[in-house]
Amino acid sequence: METDYGTFAHLAADKRHLYREVLAVFADAKARFVLHLRPSDVVAGLSTRAAVDEVEAALRQLVSWGNLSADPDTAEVATVEEFYRARFLYRLTTAGEATERALDVFEQGLRRSGELQTAALGDIRDLLHELRDHLPTGGADVPTDDHDPTGGGQVPAVHDLDVGKVHLTLRSLWGRFDELTDRAQTFVASLQRTVDLHAIDVEELLAYKDALLDYLERFIGELVIAQAHIAALLRDLEGPGIERLLTVAADREIADALDPSEEDRDTARESWQARWVGLVSWFLPDGERPAQAELLRARARAAIPALLQAIAEVNERRLSRSDRAGDLRTLARWFAACDSDADAHRLWRAAFALAPARHLTVDQDTLTERDQHPVPPGTSWLDSPPVRISPRLRRTGRTTRRGRVNGVIDRTREKELLARLAAEEARQTAAARRRLCTDGPVRLGELGSLDPVAFDLFLDLLGAALAEAVDRRGPAIATSVDGALEIGLEPTGDGSWAEVATATGVLSGPDHWVEIRETADVRAAS
Repeated sequence: METDYGTFAHLAADKRHLYREVLAVFADAKARFVLHLRPSDVVAGLSTRAAVDEVEAALRQLVSWGNLSADPDTAEVATVEEFYRARFLYRLTTAGEATERALDVFEQGLRRSGELQTAALGDIRDLLHELRDHLPTGGADVPTDDHDPTGGGQVPAVHDLDVGKVHLTLRSLWGRFDELTDRAQTFVASLQRTVDLHAIDVEELLAYKDALLDYLERFIGELVIAQAHIAALLRDLEGPGIERLLTVAADREIADALDPSEEDRDTARESWQARWVGLVSWFLPDGERPAQAELLRARARAAIPALLQAIAEVNERRLSRSDRAGDLRTLARWFAACDSDADAHRLWRAAFALAPARHLTVDQDTLTERDQHPVPPGTSWLDSPPVRISPRLRRTGRTTRRGRVNGVIDRTREKELLARLAAEEARQTAAARRRLCTDGPVRLGELGSLDPVAFDLFLDLLGAALAEAVDRRGPAIATSVDGALEIGLEPTGDGSWAEVATATGVLSGPDHWVEIRETADVRAAS
């Protein structure tokens, strides 16, 4: 069915401000359960003065656009003349009410500021806990609380499903999730404008820098903790149990419909399923595509160096003795202050050194003469003595004679030194790769002592694996920067502590199973 958008036509009309005020009066009356208004009521509700005839004309125009509907008004008829005079009661139509709601949402979206809500992460985590408590058992294994050392178990007792609480929990979950994502998208979109600090003084700059850095660091820390917890809860909720919860919530949503059809039920269930898929994809990766929370965390981390770069630029402009942009603005003001075009031309020649060429190569006699009888720089070419140039310049256009060019400097020794250094570095890197490669998974403590080159390479691999780990309790796979080595890292789970000896000290930390091997491309090249 084609939708008629004529109710938005008043936004482009000449008297759109009057139309907006009139419709605001009707929207306010609808909120107070007042369905019909007379023209006199509308005039009384306007914030600006308007004549009754002008308001009645606006009401008739809004009726023609479909925003309002008019019903005959016979309640105050006292004479026959008044009966034959057209009197109407006006009310918002369904399309007009929908238009007002859409414009209200539009204005709220423009005024809404972007923010990273750490409180919403905690609310989502708590709501998922409540949702997991509502899981129907039906004899199936359902994971228990995260504090259970075994990581799962049987729910102690089978309980009846509270449809009302399930529906309320899911609606609260969608509301907090939508608010979190909408505000986060607005914040990310405004980050570039946020770090643009060109028009801010030093005191405000320092205060703003400290506040924004603290804000970003606090949210990143909360997001790392909450994402791991929420991801574990979402994995616990996978299965037929959550399908049943979504189904009963969708059925309850259309329970108050007059005559819901099977198509309405299917549409409601698909809508709730889509919401759940969106929630899961926001916190859990989908194949090769990372989770949206990871992208948000990366964008927030990228804002920190961008902010520091903007601060450095502001500080450099403040401390530098030469500012090209400031110089050009000063020059522009000088041009604007010139009294005539001739003054502007003289300023142009002085600023950009566009003066007649008087520095041709001359012979010694001319230089001696000029030393004895100086010629002011403002002297015209017609009045100044001639410049005696080299005969070779007049005849050939060159000031130097043709001959053998200077010899090229031999850089053979330097190139050989660089080649030896590069070969030695490649040899050390290859030896470090062979030293780190393992025959299958081994514990960190079994790697043995590492030389400085191998230890630096191992730290790069370890950092890449920890950065790729979404769930700290699960395995992680990463590749080195040059793409030559691949590392697999997985916690041992027994609480043991590992130590790796190096030439500069001992690296200690929780023990992991680690497997380091060459990538397929390196093995094929070998």
